[in-house]
Formats: sequence, C-alpha cells, structure tokens
Amino acid sequence: MEIMRLVVTGTVGAGKSTFIRTVSEIDVVDTDRKATDEIAEIKRKTTVAMDFGRLQFAPGMALHLYGTPGQARFDFMWDILIRRAHAYILLVDAHRPSDFRLARKLLAFMNQRVQLPMIVGLTHMDVEGAWSKENVAIALGFIEEKTRPPIVILNANNRDSVVKSLIVLVEYCMYSLTLER
Repeated sequence: MEIMRLVVTGTVGAGKSTFIRTVSEIDVVDTDRKATDEIAEIKRKTTVAMDFGRLQFAPGMALHLYGTPGQARFDFMWDILIRRAHAYILLVDAHRPSDFRLARKLLAFMNQRVQLPMIVGLTHMDVEGAWSKENVAIALGFIEEKTRPPIVILNANNRDSVVKSLIVLVEYCMYSLTLER
C-alpha cells in the first residue's frame, strides 16, 4: 500500500479540522481543546497538536491527512508534521485579511524547512468582504502568476469540494515529481 502524507495547514479558523473531518474515512484523531485566549472569540475549540484522517484515494493508495494547529505558539508541530510530508495545502480564510500576514509567515516557515509541492486553498469565499483569488495571491507574495502554486477555492464542509482540492494537490505533486527528473 502506497501512503501519501499530506499536511493541511493554515491560520486559525481557516477550516483545517473541518477539511479533514469532511473527507476522512476514519474517525478523525484530533487534539481539540477549549479555546481560552483571543481564539475563543473566533471559535469554541482549537487544535493544539494535530488532526489525523485517512482517505483511500485509489486501489493501493491512501492519503494520510495531517492538520496543523493554526496558532504560531504551536509551530513545533508545524515543524514535526511538514518534515515527513509529501505535499501540503495552505488554507487561507479569504474574508479575514488580518490573517494574511500569519498565512504568509506560515508559508515561509514551511519553505524554510522543506521544498514540497503545495497549493493554496481559499475558504470562506462566499462571505461578505472576501478578497478575490488574485488579491489573496498577491497578499501571500505570489506576484508573478506563472510562478504561483495552484490556488483553489473550496468549501471545507463540502466533501466534493475537499476531494477536488485533494485531486489538484496530488496531481500537482505528481507533476512536480516529473519536473525533478
């Protein structure tokens, strides 16, 4: 059995845990705890270590999905999870531009440790005040369109949407492998 390890990362409230719960074929292993700081204003519980889910993607191939905490104080888990990953998706809440700076720092953190195929998943695009795909890309530092990773719009609560984003990630990972050869 081939196992592909994918990390789902992003800022607090971007939809990482929901993304994994929506698509996992097993009961998700999570480390959610009651939010006790400013995060409690956004949501009741928060991930403090990781989420883990599994999806049989094809005969003989399974995806192991590892969700990171969104808070920078848990960056030691970002480091642990990204080092064994094959690829990752950075989830960005498109209607909270105040989080874009942290998303950019998270991206830099990952890129300092590993060079992996990655895509950006934009969540909450249906919320008033959501930034356009182009503007979020620029805010994340992807100025040149031809050097950007794939950017997908997704609904973390919708299984079809999550599966489509995983297909884009796996295809991009396979494409990246062919470029390395």
